[in-house]
Amino acid sequence: MTDALTKLLETRDWLMADGATGTNLFNMGLASGEPPELWNVDEPEKIRALYSGAVNAGSDIFLTNSFGGNASRLKLHGAEGRVAELNRLAAELGREVADASGRQVIVAGSVGPTGEIMAPMGSLTHELAVEMFHEQAEGLKAGGADVLWLETISAPEEYKAAAEAFALADMPWCGTMSFDTAGRTMMGVTSEAMVAMVEKLPNPPIAYGANCGVGASDLLRTVLGFAAQGAERPIIAKGNAGIPKYHDGHIHYDGTPDLMADYAAMARDCGATIIGGCCGTMPEHLEKMLEALSTRPRGERPTLEQIAAKLGGFSSASDGTGDDTGPGRSRGGRRRRG
Repeated sequence: MTDALTKLLETRDWLMADGATGTNLFNMGLASGEPPELWNVDEPEKIRALYSGAVNAGSDIFLTNSFGGNASRLKLHGAEGRVAELNRLAAELGREVADASGRQVIVAGSVGPTGEIMAPMGSLTHELAVEMFHEQAEGLKAGGADVLWLETISAPEEYKAAAEAFALADMPWCGTMSFDTAGRTMMGVTSEAMVAMVEKLPNPPIAYGANCGVGASDLLRTVLGFAAQGAERPIIAKGNAGIPKYHDGHIHYDGTPDLMADYAAMARDCGATIIGGCCGTMPEHLEKMLEALSTRPRGERPTLEQIAAKLGGFSSASDGTGDDTGPGRSRGGRRRRG
């Protein structure tokens, strides 16, 4: 049977994903250091409000409140025995909101990194990583998630372990990495290397891409890197709402709704099919993003100079590949953020 996301992709040439989870929950009162997954039990109305904010702003896909819902991260809070419960509830609350929306909305079960370093550099073995991801996947599946959504991954070994776990759970999935270190992931993966890895997986994702990272400009440079490889699998762009700034003891993102509207339209023109926001992206940003995607005509693939002019300069001189001559790697990437 064809999964719900694949069916929806067959009818549309772009889909809008959701925005931030953490930023929105902090605004609802989540304390720093408090595991948001516990709110699936303790504050279900706030989690429904989180999901509804995205759906009401027009998102076709929203992620569940389960990013840190694996045994390794929950162990930090003495909740490692609650993986199945917390993930099931995250998805059940999402299912309620999606089913009440009156339209096709995809519930994507968020799966974040384990927080541990994979062997041989660290102590987390492949087998244990698969076991942790599988446990989380089964919880999200039991709660009614349409698709699993791996995000903010840095290590290729962790991405591969999750892919194996999702096959064990017999669930379709999508997966993004965070290119936050001079155009590479923290573990050195480039956009080009990610495409090669994804296409070789025995259980490849429906769609792949980038989330979080630095700012919207850097993320679109990475999307251009994906598109330059010519893979036909849908590309995901989920960029932060600008750059984080520290004010009065809190982190604020400086991206305006209008900037995120420009980002959304440019992400589509760069080659992304699933477009959303990450840290700092609120419902008011999503509304402007939807308006831009719905009303602005599709344009030519933008140059790095055009991206920098619209969204601000890049945080690093290159995209990490060492090749400034290929598509999406012009000298425009050498501008630094002011």
